Amino acid sequence: MLVPLSWLKEYVDIDVTPDELEEKLFSCGFEVEEKYEIGHDISKVVVGLVKECEPIPETHLHLCKVDAGTAGELQICCGADNVKAGGKFPLALIGATVYATAKDHKTLEGVMTIGQGKLRGYDSYGMLCSGVEIGLSEDMYEGAGYNGLLVLPDDSPVGEDVKPIVGLDDWIFDIAITANRPDCQSIFGIAREVAAVLGSKIHEPSLDYHETGVKKEGFAVNVDAPDICPRYIGHYVYDVKIGPSPAWMRRRLALIGQTSISNLVDITNYILNELGQPMHAFDYAYLEGDQINVRRAGNGEKIVTLDEKELTLNENNLVICDGVKPVALAGIMGGLNSEILDTTTEVLFEAAKFARDNIRKSSRALGKVSDSSARFSKGVDEYTTVMAMKRALHLIEELECGKVSSTHVDTNTGNSIDASELKVSVDKVNGVLGIKVPDDEIVRILGSLDFAPVLNGDELILKIPAYREDMESYQDVAEEIIRMYGYDHIVPTFMPTAEVTMGGYNLEQKNELKLKRALCAAGASEGIHYSFFSPASLDLIGLPEDAPERHAIKIMNPINEDLSLMRTTLAPQMIQAMQRNQKKGILSGSIYEFGNVFAADKLPLEEYPKELETICIGCFGEEESFFTLKGLVDVIADTLGIEFDYEAKEKPFLHPFRTAGIKCEGEDIGYLGQVKYELIDELDMRVDSYVAEVSLYKLKKYYGKQQVFKPLPKFQEEKRDLCFVMSRDITCAQVEKAIKDSSEYITEVKLFDVYEGIQLGHDKKSMAFSVVYTPKDEELTSENIDGFVNSLLSELKEKYDVVLRS
Repeated sequence: MLVPLSWLKEYVDIDVTPDELEEKLFSCGFEVEEKYEIGHDISKVVVGLVKECEPIPETHLHLCKVDAGTAGELQICCGADNVKAGGKFPLALIGATVYATAKDHKTLEGVMTIGQGKLRGYDSYGMLCSGVEIGLSEDMYEGAGYNGLLVLPDDSPVGEDVKPIVGLDDWIFDIAITANRPDCQSIFGIAREVAAVLGSKIHEPSLDYHETGVKKEGFAVNVDAPDICPRYIGHYVYDVKIGPSPAWMRRRLALIGQTSISNLVDITNYILNELGQPMHAFDYAYLEGDQINVRRAGNGEKIVTLDEKELTLNENNLVICDGVKPVALAGIMGGLNSEILDTTTEVLFEAAKFARDNIRKSSRALGKVSDSSARFSKGVDEYTTVMAMKRALHLIEELECGKVSSTHVDTNTGNSIDASELKVSVDKVNGVLGIKVPDDEIVRILGSLDFAPVLNGDELILKIPAYREDMESYQDVAEEIIRMYGYDHIVPTFMPTAEVTMGGYNLEQKNELKLKRALCAAGASEGIHYSFFSPASLDLIGLPEDAPERHAIKIMNPINEDLSLMRTTLAPQMIQAMQRNQKKGILSGSIYEFGNVFAADKLPLEEYPKELETICIGCFGEEESFFTLKGLVDVIADTLGIEFDYEAKEKPFLHPFRTAGIKCEGEDIGYLGQVKYELIDELDMRVDSYVAEVSLYKLKKYYGKQQVFKPLPKFQEEKRDLCFVMSRDITCAQVEKAIKDSSEYITEVKLFDVYEGIQLGHDKKSMAFSVVYTPKDEELTSENIDGFVNSLLSELKEKYDVVLRS
């Protein structure tokens, strides 16, 4: 938020430098993102008095002798039509910096340095300047918009720096306002904080006004949606005279980047920035039915806003209507059908409080953002709503642009705008801070914040102003005290339950890091996704309505629909990650993600959901297969020193014959499989893709499992490569288990080839395994190995009708 120092001084006496003020603001919790002097680009420009001014023949130029004070009397060539003897104008000396302008004399083209020049044979030792050339506009200084020299006041001291005279020595503070302090999203709100931190007195803006006896008979305000509009104030003003605003108001608006429109419109913009209360003025001549109705819009209802854009509304949007039609989109923008025109003679001023969440959602959904919606989205209090209306009516009288009638309607839900009492324990406040703040300091600080503190032993009684809606408990009081007392008073201490350690990773962190390193060593890259996903993600993977994954937690205020659910599975985002890679021409790779899935016992939530750690692995490419993915899953088992078993399983988004469930010691811990071809086509993926999901939460009990040392065999191991033919329904895991069970000497079974083809038949497949036999106490002979192999073949034939491929 932009805060001009000169405007700030209207409400609080500031006796510190801009740098010191920046430090003070930072110390009490307000970050100054940027601070700059308005005339920071302008230097060595002084008040010049033209002593002589003679035209140069056959040109539009004049040869002038200009008194520059201590810089002496200078000869200046000038082409402005308003240069004259006796006039005082900004004079840029040699070496001065000013703005270069385009041919239109309005568009700035950067900063230039003035040097000695020569025009039509005459030397010129400087330059007389226009307002634009020293960074001024008509709104910032009257006369600055003229296409000629800027005329300075007659009492301007000759030779003095021009910046203080025209206000270029003012400073702008760009202050970041945190979400918990909507009361500070205004110049006056910041002034209250500055007064507190400097120990100065706050000067409130004038709120007095006088009502005439004129009434608008029959006028009424109806609020049909008090839950999202708890207060609506309307006041009728007549005998309106539309015209320009006074120079002081136009300058202040210009300093914060706003262009003056007219006195009446400028009042609403001025109060928006002065007090933080959005206001609106309706041309009463265009209001039908002598009434204002605040209601929810109908589905499909339309309105054309001031920017001439037509919007289609729904029941979630709040509208301000007259007796017939919508005339404003509440809290966001007025309607084109009731805007203030030069012909306006009577207006209805509006000040209201709207629910911040409603305005925020409507603004986002409609793509309509304004200064008003930004303020309402952060929060506006009813105290300021009432104050702003009084301020507006005061300015109407001060600017003499209308008469204030006695027709005033304040429709509200009964919320008080008086200070509310809050009692807290001093011991609890000090307990939060971890230090003891002296009682007199507590009273001083809270008094400076207008909390009217009364200390009675350990009990602190406060009167909280209605604009401080963030003050609810002793923790809030502690925060107010310490930011004013100074964070440097806090003494670093251990938490009561803390203990000194040597640092390092805990058991869980060590094992997760070990798993990540193992997967990276196996060729996979780590990926990270949001903890939110879209309902469409669940539809993407074809989960039935009664699937546990559909039992997802909805976000109350999602950024958008794509991030509206807490994820219950990592698979959709992994599939989409593989899709994105393939669209960008990356046609092979492996990705893993460590993330949480969120499981709720009951919806809507009555307690915090369970956060279950999960590993998801995806791989894709022409050279990849189901068994590539299985190898990556086995890396997890090998790293933790455990074994996984695999059995046939079905998932709606995976290939029916290339999907397996994963078990560890009989417990289901996940699945792996190939993404089915229909989904591959739907997502326009170019190569086969595979995904696995493993519950790390269920594997945590194996963390820290002791590794048992096995000595190297004394005798040579024997290896046999065996190729089998079997039904397509038989899984690799079934064959592996049968092979291992056939002999106690088998220490490793590794699949190295899979084949399906017409030579075998449509219902058959071939799998080839390497089987390692490790001797124990004596060397294994060829006869021993042949016997083991024959036993293995018998086992496979008996269990699964598996035969050796010839």
